[in-house]
Amino acid sequence: MDLFSMLQDERTRLSASEGRIADILVNDYEFAVNASITGLAERAGVSPPTVTRFCRRMGCDSYSDFKVQLARTAYVGIRYLRPEPQSHAAGDIAKDVVEQAQNALFLMHRALDLPAIERAADLLAGAEMIYAFGSGGNSSMIAGELQNRLFRLGLRITASADHALQLMMAAAARPGDVLIGSSLSGRNAELARAFSLARQQGTATVALTQSASPVAAAADVTIPIDLAEAPNIYRPTATRVAYLVAVDILASLIATRMQPQATATLRRIKQQLVVHRDGDDRQPLGD
Repeated sequence: MDLFSMLQDERTRLSASEGRIADILVNDYEFAVNASITGLAERAGVSPPTVTRFCRRMGCDSYSDFKVQLARTAYVGIRYLRPEPQSHAAGDIAKDVVEQAQNALFLMHRALDLPAIERAADLLAGAEMIYAFGSGGNSSMIAGELQNRLFRLGLRITASADHALQLMMAAAARPGDVLIGSSLSGRNAELARAFSLARQQGTATVALTQSASPVAAAADVTIPIDLAEAPNIYRPTATRVAYLVAVDILASLIATRMQPQATATLRRIKQQLVVHRDGDDRQPLGD
C-alpha cells in the first residue's frame, strides 16, 4: 500500500478537517509518524474519530495500521510529494546537471579501487569470450557500452539486457570466458544468479556495482561505485555518468595490455569509416 499515492488521488475529495490531517502528513512527517491519535487530532484541530475515519479512507483498518503503512512508504512518498525546488531557467538547469556530473566523477575517481580495476582489466584482456550483462535503463546502456568499447580492441564480446538470455549465456560460458555485469543498485537478483552460475563453471565474473551488495558478493571482482543520489527527482541520475567513465577507464587499461592487437583492429575499423563514411581521419573512432 502506498499511502501517499492514495493521498494524492483523494486530496481533492477530502473534507476541510481531513485536509488538515493530510497537510500534517506532508509537511511534518516526523510528527505524524510518532504522534498518538489524540496528538494528531489536536494538532489538526479535529476529533479522534475524524482521524480514524481519515485512516479508513486511506485503506487502513485502524490508526495503528495507518502508522505502520505510513512508516513503510514515507521516504519515497515525501520525496515525490514535496520535490526539491528547482529553477525553470535553462541556464540554471544546465549548470545543475553539469555540476552534479562533475561531482559524481570527482567522487568516483577519488574512491576508485585501482587494484580491482587492474584485476578486471587482466581478466578481460585475456578472455576468450566476454559476456556483458545489464538490465534496466542505465545498466543495459552500460552493457552495450562495454560491447562498444571492447569489440574495437579485437575482443570477442556480446551484450544482453534480457534476464532469460543472460541465464542461458551464463550456462553456456566456459572457463577462459569472462562475464561482466552492471547494476547501479546492486540488487539485481537475476544478475547475481547469472554470476553464481558462471562461477560454478569456472567462468570469471566482474561487477560494476555498489559495494556490499548482493551483486558484488556474487562476483569474483567488483569495481565498486558508491555514490549518493541527490534528492531532485527530475534530474537524471549522475551515477550513470560515473559508470560510463569507469567503462572508459577499464577499456583504456585493457588497450594498454593488448596494444599490438588493439592497434591493428582500431586501424582496420578507422580505415573502413574513412573510405565509406567520413573521407578523413578527424571524426571520433566509430562513434
